[in-house]
Amino acid sequence: MSTTSTEREGAGEAGGAGPGAGAGPGGGPSTEAADGPGRARGHRAVPGRLLVGAVVTLVAAAGALVAVGCFLGLYVRPTSDDWCAAWKSRDLGVLGITSDFYSTQNGRVTNAFLSGVVYADGFAGIKVLPTVIVVTFTVGLVLLGCAFVRLLGARARVTTVMALTACALAVQALVYYAGTRSYQVLLWAPATISHTVPSVIGVWALLLAMRTVREPRAPVRAAGFAAAFVIAFALGTLSEPFALVSGLLAVGVGLLALPRLELARTWRAFTWCVIWCSGLVCGLIVLYTSPGARWRRAQQPPRESMLSPGELAGTFRDWLHMWDAVTGQWAYLAAAAVGVLLGLVAGLRAPVRAQGTGRRAAVPRPMLVAALLLPVPVVVLGSFAVVLGLRSGYGPSGWTYARTWTNYLVPMELALCAYGALLGGWARQFLARRGHAPVAVSATVVAAGALTLAALASLVPGLQQLTTATVSRSVAWDAQNARIRSEAARGATDLGYRPLYIGSLAEPFFTSAYERDWVAGCMSKWYGITRIHRL
Repeated sequence: MSTTSTEREGAGEAGGAGPGAGAGPGGGPSTEAADGPGRARGHRAVPGRLLVGAVVTLVAAAGALVAVGCFLGLYVRPTSDDWCAAWKSRDLGVLGITSDFYSTQNGRVTNAFLSGVVYADGFAGIKVLPTVIVVTFTVGLVLLGCAFVRLLGARARVTTVMALTACALAVQALVYYAGTRSYQVLLWAPATISHTVPSVIGVWALLLAMRTVREPRAPVRAAGFAAAFVIAFALGTLSEPFALVSGLLAVGVGLLALPRLELARTWRAFTWCVIWCSGLVCGLIVLYTSPGARWRRAQQPPRESMLSPGELAGTFRDWLHMWDAVTGQWAYLAAAAVGVLLGLVAGLRAPVRAQGTGRRAAVPRPMLVAALLLPVPVVVLGSFAVVLGLRSGYGPSGWTYARTWTNYLVPMELALCAYGALLGGWARQFLARRGHAPVAVSATVVAAGALTLAALASLVPGLQQLTTATVSRSVAWDAQNARIRSEAARGATDLGYRPLYIGSLAEPFFTSAYERDWVAGCMSKWYGITRIHRL
């Protein structure tokens, strides 16, 4: 987001004047002029066919996994919160459900608005939403990756874009399927709207930020800043966990973007971060002070303050339990492995050069290290903030709501991928200087590709179970839905329903007290009947 000297050099490459104007094997920059003919010969010896083959294989493997999720969207049927959002969208309209969320539910007005849009045509929206998420997320991540490789002195050639696509698809496959709540993360609309869609919006907002801080025209730049506030405000009333994580990231970037620290020469990036944080704060204030949020807090009054020693100790224990579950899934390391392949393909160079050795301006080493390590405190503190909020809203078992983990798992996976890319670029240069590029790079490609494929393969059994459960439930649900509609059309007002559980979500009769069974109540309103009973 900052306007660095390396960004200015990357901008010059478009005209062929920058150091990346030439092209080396695998789509990376030519280094003959800068580093001598010996290194250039080493780069030419890089096994390009093996690299391209590995990238194509990973695109196919990860793409197939993600495509299955899109296909399963056609078999998604309502459960739990779907019933309430569906009847409110139908009877109240988009603005009506937005007002209802603000006044009586939780204050998440943007969440309600998007729900109204998704359920505007009954349950058709929940079937296409997974595909919409995957497509927009993939395009956004590839564009963000192109900006990343240009920043580091490479050019986004065809093979590089293919590698970026492999990274985008692999990261998504891990986020969707490596956790314990795959159905909720990708296929259950209420969860995806709250915890998956915000990450998609965040990626596109980051692209807008980079465009804005580099924009020379003041009116266009002002429009970008205004858009930053509006988007941040919307996210503040869409998802509290994502607002906390993105706010931490914006604070970190804003501090590093102070011109006196020499990572940026203008105040534009700092201004963007301040505006972004202002929008988040305003959105969270509107949410927190809403009548709906006050009502929700009244349902479970806290026993003590969130910041009390006892609550903080409990939050820390829950945080450790959560990270024990995350680190127990080794497949997440595939993000770093596929990043190594990206670094090898693109031929990424060091973010800066030492002073006096090239055109790039020197950046103080402590600032460079701080910029590279920024994702670490963001993920650590962001995950703790997520657990703190979950414990406040759901009690000691709140940390188990794994669908919310997406808010910090996405930046964690992207950071692992970026670190892997830097490692791959460094390894390529290191090996080329020593004349060991062909054999050593081939071994690295095989190792990184094998690790990524193994990780993706480990997701297949869970995806098979998800596919079987989703398709089987859709068949049973369609038959039951037809029966209920037929009986309701004949005038019946008390109909039987057999719960069809999926994804650890609530179904009617989740409680013995019918008056407290909000799922059954919403379902009855959807069908226009008085009551349902268990079959």
